[in-house]
Amino acid sequence: MPDLTTLHYTTEHEWIAVDGDVATVGITDFAADKLGDVVFVELPEVGGQVTGGTVVGEIESTKSVGELYAPVDGEVVETNDTVVDDPSLVNSDPFGAGWLVKVRFTALPDGLLDHDAYTALVGE
Repeated sequence: MPDLTTLHYTTEHEWIAVDGDVATVGITDFAADKLGDVVFVELPEVGGQVTGGTVVGEIESTKSVGELYAPVDGEVVETNDTVVDDPSLVNSDPFGAGWLVKVRFTALPDGLLDHDAYTALVGE
């Protein structure tokens, strides 16, 4: 699990870990908790282009359907096939094995939250 204080966050409850020009994206434990037991995950195609702020996937739970937004513009370089096969990883390890997609990006957008700002947003 990454150091949560070094991650970037979106107001849509996604986390972003930056390694060079690749952003690993997942949903936060807060979002996973609100969704309930995740039973299905649909992710974008590797090689596809994504635009920050647009829907690129879907996360279905026993309670609802949530959308996965791209937090950055770029090219999808990897998706987590393990989480597609075992969606419960989104609930059990959202910051580790439950990551969703990796995107090669050119710049991080303005408006991403740091850990303190995200914690304040969700009231934790």
